[in-house]
Amino acid sequence: MNKVHEKIEADGGSNIDSNRVRELALRITSWPSETGTPGEASFASRLHGLLSEFPYFQKHPEDLRLVESHGEPLTYNVVALVRGKGRRTLALAGHYDTVATDNYHELKPLACETPALKDALIDMLSGREHRSEQEERALQDLVSGEFLPGRGLLDMKSGIAVAIAVLEQFASDPAREGNLMLVATPDEERESRGMRSFRNALPQLVKDLDIDVVAGINLDVTSDQGDGREGRAVYAGTIGKLLPFALVIGLSSHASYPFEGVSAQAMAAGILARLEGNAALADRDENDISPPPICLEAKDLRDGYEVTTPERFWIAFNWLYHSMSADDLFDRFREEVLNGATNAVDQFTAQSSEYGRLVGRSAGATPAKPRLLTFHELRKLAADAIGDGFETLYRTKEQEYHQIDNPLVLSRLLTEWLIGIARVSGPAVIIGFSGLHYPSSHLRLDEQEDRSLHNAIEKARSRLGNDPERSLVWKPHFQGISDMSFLGMASSASAVVSNNTPISRLVDQAPENALRFPTVNLGPWGREFHQKLERVHESYAFGVLPGLVADIANMFLASTRSDR
Repeated sequence: MNKVHEKIEADGGSNIDSNRVRELALRITSWPSETGTPGEASFASRLHGLLSEFPYFQKHPEDLRLVESHGEPLTYNVVALVRGKGRRTLALAGHYDTVATDNYHELKPLACETPALKDALIDMLSGREHRSEQEERALQDLVSGEFLPGRGLLDMKSGIAVAIAVLEQFASDPAREGNLMLVATPDEERESRGMRSFRNALPQLVKDLDIDVVAGINLDVTSDQGDGREGRAVYAGTIGKLLPFALVIGLSSHASYPFEGVSAQAMAAGILARLEGNAALADRDENDISPPPICLEAKDLRDGYEVTTPERFWIAFNWLYHSMSADDLFDRFREEVLNGATNAVDQFTAQSSEYGRLVGRSAGATPAKPRLLTFHELRKLAADAIGDGFETLYRTKEQEYHQIDNPLVLSRLLTEWLIGIARVSGPAVIIGFSGLHYPSSHLRLDEQEDRSLHNAIEKARSRLGNDPERSLVWKPHFQGISDMSFLGMASSASAVVSNNTPISRLVDQAPENALRFPTVNLGPWGREFHQKLERVHESYAFGVLPGLVADIANMFLASTRSDR
């Protein structure tokens, strides 16, 4: 055990003033920063200003930086580096954008003002004669004094406040080992453009700063409806996410003569039946089981009413994974879609024959087997039809739709447009991806720095013991979509994903020299984030977590090669 480890054991861990963490959290929560708003764009400069008041950054302003991200007005990542001895650097990461405040309704003006919001919520819930179970739990939580509400306080400005406080304490230690870096990013709630831009800038940034970023801790939130035992968790990786879609093309017919066509709805229903919540499709290995695919959107694409069966139907799914590859997932999706559509057409054909027998005449021609095309194949057909100007035309079309934020809508519109150019007729199904690919990540305990981070966390966990108010559990994968998919992830590009994603800006382009380092998630816990009753568990977020993160950081950065 080296001197840093001995000091931590002797002191019973790092002592960080919980009131200071609370003050920081409430201060930055009071700065509204909804994704895509001017508040998000101005947040970075406000945080930069707060950090510039610290004595360390007054002496070393070159270690406090704004890194360009995206948007108009331009958003920035905030990077704050406190140097110690050596080059090894641990990054503490969090996003500062939040979801909208509209669901606070009449309390929207108070959404970011925690003390006033708490009083208003207690008054509102107390005065409600018939409270739901959810509302009763929220009222008890708020009255108890153990929880604090506020938009973004839980998700995830408490985590950023923890990182700031740990950074502040680290800077006060003249014997500090290694370097600690705060990274605060925008846009996590939408497309992770903040973290992705930081990832892209990081190879040059570490050269400019003359450091090595060797590990990361993401401080995102965990939800727990119980006593916190499940919420006080450290995640060894993050789940991956893909949004596969199927655009079904049938043959429309008059409703009185249904068998003269092929029902797009029947084909879509066949696809849904095979995929929706199918536990057999859940990704699983010896460490974890991911949720099965689930439908996010299913809709007939007609605009108005007529007595004609629908020609097109759109289905989009959410499919989470942790061990399979994106290519394998797409192959499985293709198989299920084709089987579902084919079985539906076969059943429809059988019903046509049976109806023909009943009426004594043919009810319609036997339809062809459904044709399955990937979006990549559809795009090639459209490009062949247009010729040399296709790529310019495609970029123009995307620009025409640039104000559409919903990736499902935009993916559908682009796919429909190409179907018209390529003149694809039914029965057919087009499949692709309608959103950003979030890769899964895992600690690799055969790698030196991964082991070192794991060992530091284990030592910090053992110090907490089995105290029911403080104990920390390991979990294999963070179940929410987060910036962990891009923090410390070297290029995980899949040609299958990029070729089959209609929206160009959602094709992630990691640089070839992107840095790879281990990352875990260790953040506050609370309840109902993104909701009106979003609230953080105060004593853990401001009292336990800061010291825990500081201990892990100190032990990790002080670890020698033999420790690793």
